[in-house]
Amino acid sequence: MKGFVPTPRKTVDAMVELLFRKRHPEPNDAVLDPGCGTGEFIDGIIRWCDRKRLALPRITGVESDPRHLPLLHSKYMRLRTVEIQHADFLTDGRTTYNFVVGNPPYVAITALSDSEKTRYRARYATARGRFDLYLLFFEQALRSLAPGGRLVFITPEKYVYVETAGPLRDLLARHHLEEIRFLQEDTFGDLVTYPTITVVRRAPPGRTRVRRRDGSLATVTLPSGGKPWLPLLEGSAPQQTAVTLGDLCLRISCGVATGADSVFIQPVESLDPELRRFAYPTIAGRQLTPTTTELLQHFAMLIPYSADGQLLPLEELGAFGRYLMRDDVRQQLLARTCVRRKPWYAFHETPLLREILRPKILCKDITSTPRFWVDRLAQFVPRHSVYYIVPRKPDDIDVIAGYLESPSARRWLAQNCQRASKGFVRLQSHVLKRLPLPDHVAAEAAEGSVIHAADVPSRHTDSACRG
Repeated sequence: MKGFVPTPRKTVDAMVELLFRKRHPEPNDAVLDPGCGTGEFIDGIIRWCDRKRLALPRITGVESDPRHLPLLHSKYMRLRTVEIQHADFLTDGRTTYNFVVGNPPYVAITALSDSEKTRYRARYATARGRFDLYLLFFEQALRSLAPGGRLVFITPEKYVYVETAGPLRDLLARHHLEEIRFLQEDTFGDLVTYPTITVVRRAPPGRTRVRRRDGSLATVTLPSGGKPWLPLLEGSAPQQTAVTLGDLCLRISCGVATGADSVFIQPVESLDPELRRFAYPTIAGRQLTPTTTELLQHFAMLIPYSADGQLLPLEELGAFGRYLMRDDVRQQLLARTCVRRKPWYAFHETPLLREILRPKILCKDITSTPRFWVDRLAQFVPRHSVYYIVPRKPDDIDVIAGYLESPSARRWLAQNCQRASKGFVRLQSHVLKRLPLPDHVAAEAAEGSVIHAADVPSRHTDSACRG
């Protein structure tokens, strides 16, 4: 049941109240639940009409999963005003509705087939980047909405700030987005989605009411163009500075993904001396804790690449090549998905050592409070759970790191980063690049000329991996 998440009854009833606020449905009005699952929203509409002693409108539930159909038909077979359609809303929807309500499926692009991705990208403006199906449901539902009609969806809050959802924000801003209501993290129990109820009317844009998780209320005017909304929704002042972290950096990126850390990551203390010339000190997110004050070389990454990212031939790897050719090691490497498009001993992502082995700033990818550490000696190759920030000028590293640790930078990151569970945030390169820098930080970094770090050698030295 791809993407099916039943909505709690209390939440359903609140959404139906929003759906019919100031505009009760008439018997000839058409109401749509575009991914009706087992009928939670249809039941909610029936309960609402019973309480108000109103006749039911015409209700259509669209469901693509045949496993839900027997239950749906048995529940509503005696209600002439309820119709259940076995169809794919994203490909079959053509009817116009006065009201649309539901909990569209949350399905990441990684769960879609290549043919589905191609079909959706051709049909939907919101199918850009690493899109999720719920973004497309918004777009299709708005197409299906009659002029003056109202849409109420519950979805993850990510659409208000992630880069992928920029086209959806641009689309929604062309309508009257009446309300955005942030729900508590545990609305769906153990499933952490940071849920948000969105109320949209097919009408010219107007002011948007915001109900935050702390209970506070605000009214805002949403910008057009797809810019992130979260800072505005949380009451932050608009960004005034023209200089961002990305402007001062050569690279802001996630660390190296080998696709087989059990093969390529080894403790320094037990490292075979014959492998040392291919070994680089490495660090993972779990090694960066609130008590970490010094970056220690406990682990090494064995890297079969040259400094400019060229995969080295096996015959040049010597003992390292013989290690990779061991039956148990080779089988682990062949089991990775990346070998469908790369040589069997290549990394999942190509490490560009000339860019990585420079003075840089490190941070965990998921954290409760963003913290930053300085690799001043350009020693470490960060792993995929660590982000690294390489200033254009090494001399700027302390200025930049100092600001990243400031309360204002942390506040901005908390407002712009994707939420993870239990109050944690997920740092990502496209967000870090947008971090605005105060004038004094930008001015201090602008002083002096650009200093280029020395080229790294094509092989590491033995001493580099000694703790």
